[in-house]
Amino acid sequence: MRSIRRKIAGAAVLALALGAALPAGVASAAPSQLTVDLSANTGALRYGATGFLYGLGDEGIPNETMLSALRPQVAAQKAPDGLQHPNGDALRVAPMFKRAGGRQIEIYMQDIYPNWPYDNLGLNDYLTKVDTIARKVVADPNRTFFVYVPFNEPDLIWYGGQLTSRFLTDWRTVYQRIKSIDPSARIAGPGFAAYRSAELRAFLTFARDNGVLPDVVTWHELGNDFFANWNNHYNDFRAIESSLGISPRPITIDEYARQSGDLGVPGNLVQYVAKFEASKVDACLAYWTTAGGLNDLVTRNNQATGGWWLYKWYGELTGNTVAVTPPSVGGALQGLAALDPAKQQARVVFGGNNPVTGTYDTNVVVRGLGSAPFLGGTVHATVWGVDTSGLDPSSGPFVVAEGDYTASGGQVTIPLTGLRGSAAYQVIITPNRDLSTVGGSSRYQAEYARLDGGARVTYGTNTGYSGTYFAEGYGASTSASTKFVVTVPSDGYYNVGLRYSAGPLSGAPANRSIRLRLNGSDVTDLALPGTADWNTWNTVTAKVFLPAGISRIEANAYASDDRDAVNLDYLDVAATTGTITSYEAEASGNTLSGTAARASNSGASGGQHVGFVGAGAGNTLRFNNVTVPSAGRYRMVVAYANAEVVGNHQYNNNIVDRGADISVNGGASRRVYFRNTLSWTTFRTTVVDVDLAAGANTITFGNASSGYAPDLDLIRIATPIG
Repeated sequence: MRSIRRKIAGAAVLALALGAALPAGVASAAPSQLTVDLSANTGALRYGATGFLYGLGDEGIPNETMLSALRPQVAAQKAPDGLQHPNGDALRVAPMFKRAGGRQIEIYMQDIYPNWPYDNLGLNDYLTKVDTIARKVVADPNRTFFVYVPFNEPDLIWYGGQLTSRFLTDWRTVYQRIKSIDPSARIAGPGFAAYRSAELRAFLTFARDNGVLPDVVTWHELGNDFFANWNNHYNDFRAIESSLGISPRPITIDEYARQSGDLGVPGNLVQYVAKFEASKVDACLAYWTTAGGLNDLVTRNNQATGGWWLYKWYGELTGNTVAVTPPSVGGALQGLAALDPAKQQARVVFGGNNPVTGTYDTNVVVRGLGSAPFLGGTVHATVWGVDTSGLDPSSGPFVVAEGDYTASGGQVTIPLTGLRGSAAYQVIITPNRDLSTVGGSSRYQAEYARLDGGARVTYGTNTGYSGTYFAEGYGASTSASTKFVVTVPSDGYYNVGLRYSAGPLSGAPANRSIRLRLNGSDVTDLALPGTADWNTWNTVTAKVFLPAGISRIEANAYASDDRDAVNLDYLDVAATTGTITSYEAEASGNTLSGTAARASNSGASGGQHVGFVGAGAGNTLRFNNVTVPSAGRYRMVVAYANAEVVGNHQYNNNIVDRGADISVNGGASRRVYFRNTLSWTTFRTTVVDVDLAAGANTITFGNASSGYAPDLDLIRIATPIG
């Protein structure tokens, strides 16, 4: 492609139209400039800004696929059996966080107390609780995964005005108590509510002199001063360490983002991400709303808000970061970038405007192309945007611009106009090998996906592919994997079309196959008929049941020989129809035991639901005659409502994720948690895998503990592959 192709989102077109209507003599502002220098390597990616305070609620809250796609690093959660909030127990969510790739969980120890601000019952009372927490951590199989946070916001709670006196001696006492029980403990602090230079110097001096230095240094960045002063805070802290002869500590900003206006807003959040990644620190989004939703990145448990896509882009950066120079250090427009020589790609993520409601023009200038000779003298760039969606599901990224750009003086300039301040943007720069546009929002190009194992992009001389190239490396590999992250609006069947080539290869069968994996579980081995040569492409389609929201569809190598030797071009996803059988909870053929009862509900599908299931082993709902043609694994869509809230808090909504013990044909039960729907007449869905026998089955919902299961509307049964 030799001419620039450009697609401008609708709002950008509107912004241009408004600009054209300016009164005579009024000039629009000159475009700003965001400069990326590919020759200035700034180190390995840390992904540190992908951290969450109370972002995890319970096992499965949020959906694990939503979490793993972001390459999460750090979470901060309550103490085991803590009373501050009804969910978010660090020990209970740790297995899920580890499976998703998380690196560590901070334990907010003072969250053992029920009230906010924390009950001040004296140090001796707190020490008994410290003992209990530390012993539970030591007994936990994931003990090395945890970091103790003894104090949260001591400058506001318990120690106001005493940070250089009583707080220091109490820090030493608590630190030593933790170490006496858990000698290998990692301890973080001081956890100030804001950056305090003088108090941090006093704290570190005391901690050094008394042998109680924290393993991780923490403070919060919750104010407007972050944007202009983060670099000053970071540099000042490192200078304090150096002046005291203390080796550089890892830093975790254990709460970031303002109480209003930042959470879920890509254009604001990218400013934090850029600065934290540049400084190579960890940081957790603040807990201002509800637990278990990745701090407003997730809605309805497995659907993405606009902010989620920003962190997904961040997690898909590979290689090393490179220098990015914004228009001003403390200004709204900020960005980060990475160069991956192995993948032969450079990526830039940026955004931000003041006011956030406005639009702006900017030139993305990419320098240092000589240090990336694989990109060539003419590069291809595709620019995506993602808008804020509040707490509603996002429709996903859209293409803003796509074109070829010829280098001059080792750099290219990508001019962009009408960008929204609340949105974030991603630029992917590749060699000029494109044969077509990237396609619509339902097409997912393999060369842009996350590649693991032996999968790679070479940008060679093949022809016939779509987009800029394809993924290869599947021959004689058991590890090659292309991970497509897709989004769909509703539960149901979708045609998943995989475009591939499978040319002649010595020792390989004519026909090939690939293993499809959906949200962590193998689905099928997809048969791929051989193609005439490696420049001939074919599409094979599987009808797959997908849950509403985000899914990760992996195309994986699985054999040590060449039966899976293929090249992958893209994945298409399109809605289709399939057999889904519904069973109403209130149906007369079901069995209600104990307190379980039918009730009218205007939000339920049949005008009724079944409630008061659980809070005792005898209070159950059993669906009878759930009939399937053959034995196997099925998708069960559970429509439910749950609006339980426990206690009061100054700003958090203490929602409860109700759990249900689900048993098939009287077998062992499995606990499944259901995210709060915020209203008893709002019914959402959660998809649960169940193994059913051929013919009639029973599926029983209960909760033998003191808690109730959610109100149940219906279940739907579908095969994974239609």
